[in-house]
Amino acid sequence: MADRIMFISWGANVAGREERGLEVFNEAVGLYGRMQQEGKIESFDVALLGPNGGAIEGFMKVGGSAEQLAALREDEEYLRNMTDASLIVKDLCVCEGYVNEGVAKMMGLYQDAISRVPQMA
Repeated sequence: MADRIMFISWGANVAGREERGLEVFNEAVGLYGRMQQEGKIESFDVALLGPNGGAIEGFMKVGGSAEQLAALREDEEYLRNMTDASLIVKDLCVCEGYVNEGVAKMMGLYQDAISRVPQMA
C-alpha cells in the first residue's frame, strides 16, 4: 500500500489558453493512467473543485512508494507535462506528503521533536 503521495494543485487557467489547458489536463490523466497500469505508481485521483474564490481549482493526487515518486519526478514525460501546465494555469503547486503507514512514521518524528521542545503552560 502506498505510503507517499504527490499532490498537484492548480488555479485558474491563463486567459486565452483554455483549449491548451484542456489538452494538458487530458495528457496528465493519460500519463498517470498508463503509469498506474505499468506499476510505476500505485494510484491517482483527480478532483475538480467548485467555485470557491481561492487559489485551488483542482488537484491530482498520485500515490506510490518513495521510490516510485522519486522516479516520477525524473520522468521526462512528467516533466514535459508539468512544464506545459506551468504555462497555462496559475498557482501550479506540487507537494509531497505521507499517507497510510507514512502518517504513523511522520507522527512519530513529530512526537520526538515535541519531546525536545520546552512546553509552556
